[in-house]
Amino acid sequence: MKHRNGRLEVITGPMFCGKTDELIRRLRRATIANQQVQVFKPGFDARYSLDKVTSHAGNEFEAIPIEDISEIKELLGEDVTVVAIDEAQFFGADILSLIDHLVEEQIRVIVAGLDMDFRGEPFGQMPNLMAKAEKVDKLSAICMACHEAATRTQRLVDEEPAHYDDPIVIVGASELYEARCRKHHIVPR
Repeated sequence: MKHRNGRLEVITGPMFCGKTDELIRRLRRATIANQQVQVFKPGFDARYSLDKVTSHAGNEFEAIPIEDISEIKELLGEDVTVVAIDEAQFFGADILSLIDHLVEEQIRVIVAGLDMDFRGEPFGQMPNLMAKAEKVDKLSAICMACHEAATRTQRLVDEEPAHYDDPIVIVGASELYEARCRKHHIVPR
């Protein structure tokens, strides 16, 4: 059963704020409601599992790894009513037209991803997705320096803040990153 109206929901914030846990919570509710769910994630993200989205807390949900966002059209099941995309910041501009197409087909689309990179700058297409969304939830984590609300992701290299000119994408977890508030987020130039 298709939805009456397609929609885009965005779950965003820094690392360790619970984006994937919230995504999984929504997917489980959709499954309980007998909605047909299909989940996609970047193929290079094998931190916990290749064929599951997995939160840092250990919650997981079956997912299809893809290399390019265009693969979703080919892999999409006929009766799917909910499409989820984890780590959406890693996909290029084609994600926008794909999601527009899915929403026009009355599919509920839920994306989760980092709103900012380790530099504190907008990450990939996330700003555009947030602007187009019917619902945006920006979550915060706990700053590892002062224990206040954290809205940024600090990359660490040998326990020191990464430099501005370091590569944007390095897949990792707590060994490379921690949540920080604006005051304690440091990016040396």
